[in-house]
Amino acid sequence: MAVIEYLSTNETEIKINEEIIKKSGEWKFASLLLVNQGLATLAFFGVSVNLVLFLTRVLDQDNSDAANNVSKWTGTVYLCSLMGAFLSDSYWGRYLTCAVFQLILVLGLGLLSFASWLFLINPADCGDGTKMCRHSSSVGVGTFYLSIYLIAFGYGGHQPTIGTFGADQFDDSNPKAADSKAAFFCYFYFALNVGSLFSSTILVYYEDSGKWTLGFLVSLGCAIIALLLYLLGTSRYKYIKPCGNPLTRVTQVFVAAYRKWNVAPATADALYEVEGPESAIKGSRKIPHSDDFKFLDKAATITQYDLCGRKDPWRLCTVTQVEEVKCVLKMLPIWLCTIIYSVIFTQMVSLFVEQGDVMTSKLGDFHLPAASMSAFDICSVLSCTGIYRQILVPLARRLSGSPKGLTELQRMGIGLVMGMMAMIAAGVTEIQRLKLVRPSEKKSRLSIFWQVPQYILVGASEVFMYVGQLEFFNGQAPDGIKSFGSSLCMASISLGNYVSSLLVSMVMGTTARDDSPGWIPADLNQGHMDRFFFLIAALTALDFIIYVFCAKWYKCINLYTNGNHKEIQLEEQQN
Repeated sequence: MAVIEYLSTNETEIKINEEIIKKSGEWKFASLLLVNQGLATLAFFGVSVNLVLFLTRVLDQDNSDAANNVSKWTGTVYLCSLMGAFLSDSYWGRYLTCAVFQLILVLGLGLLSFASWLFLINPADCGDGTKMCRHSSSVGVGTFYLSIYLIAFGYGGHQPTIGTFGADQFDDSNPKAADSKAAFFCYFYFALNVGSLFSSTILVYYEDSGKWTLGFLVSLGCAIIALLLYLLGTSRYKYIKPCGNPLTRVTQVFVAAYRKWNVAPATADALYEVEGPESAIKGSRKIPHSDDFKFLDKAATITQYDLCGRKDPWRLCTVTQVEEVKCVLKMLPIWLCTIIYSVIFTQMVSLFVEQGDVMTSKLGDFHLPAASMSAFDICSVLSCTGIYRQILVPLARRLSGSPKGLTELQRMGIGLVMGMMAMIAAGVTEIQRLKLVRPSEKKSRLSIFWQVPQYILVGASEVFMYVGQLEFFNGQAPDGIKSFGSSLCMASISLGNYVSSLLVSMVMGTTARDDSPGWIPADLNQGHMDRFFFLIAALTALDFIIYVFCAKWYKCINLYTNGNHKEIQLEEQQN
């Protein structure tokens, strides 16, 4: 029998229903959060989807510098998700965190609109590809960078928390609510793409024609509406209390294990745990012992010193606290394998746009902006989401006998393969583009619609990869670090952007020597961007092989129910 100790605490701290402050209407108020997600995404993508062209046309940066700056900025966006997740899980709770970061997003968009109107777009309607803008002052450029990094901070901190907050509206103990939660993540990504569809079509068209300030003002208006709608449900949301600083808990486990390095780990039934349905981590269910990373069990092994003195959390940790650390360590290899996919995703807002900008994009008298091609990605996501939910899942259920159809890890593996195919398609398009370049012209005679396959493949891969990631990391993260689990998906995108920037720099440093312009020069007609796309495809193939081994090694989290301590074994997630 496990060695347990009664945790003296108020009754409100050991009953899960006391952690839920407000009763939820589940889908009614989760739907309000989906609308908020769509509007906030519309506002963000109104800036991000055309940012690379703003840098080249308005701020007069060359292609490689602009691509690197966009990659670093986008990486910062998603890196900020870790800060939002930390504040949400530790101190502020999900509701307050979402509200604060949305306010920062509104402030950033307001400042960007002001900076573009007063400092940057001079003369009016410049930056349309033909009319040049005057050189911007240092104040204008400084204000611009401050504003876009405020946007990065606001949107990044908001994203992982709003998804977890929406999932909080459903009760895990109810099987129907658990199914609704899985559907919520699909609709969450669907809402994200509905918002970005408007940005990638209507807003991009006006921005591409030089009406940058108008596009930024529309984004600002949408962000304000999103914030107001979010506040509208304040009195009816379900709230989960923050569980305290997870960094402290993780550090305590490693310190306690190190201090007992010469102590043999106790058997599972002799490890330290508190009494009652709740763990010592406020608001978190208990996690039963697992055999992974057994050296960490030393932290929960009771010694004579522990029995004689006051319980020191830096010497003795509970089983649940140790298992929380094990869960994070087990998820890390899977997470690392998703970074290369994010490198693929990054190309859609950088090199894909630059590639499309030097292709024939005229439809009669209508000029199709290169950034608008991302609408094919969005339409692919929207259609593939429906196909996946309505056709693939029922079919996979019948074939595999699994209630989920395809597990999250299987879907993520499919996403990697489809992403690799998108890079191959982009490389083939670039080869054809270069063949139809006339020496005296900037643009190739190849139609921009040759890019459609690469955008569609990226969109289809997102449905498998990013929706799978959202479900996997949120479902496998312990109760005390749910927002952190959701932020891992965005942190993957962040590091993917930084890796993409590093790859561009390394490739240019290696290939741009002597008289060679390199693979991605200022004049793409003199380069070989196709080789860069094929390089990413090769790296993705290698990453997929590693991913398969990691997915087969992974073991799912176990949880106890709050009422009767029955163990819940989540479905095996083998690839």
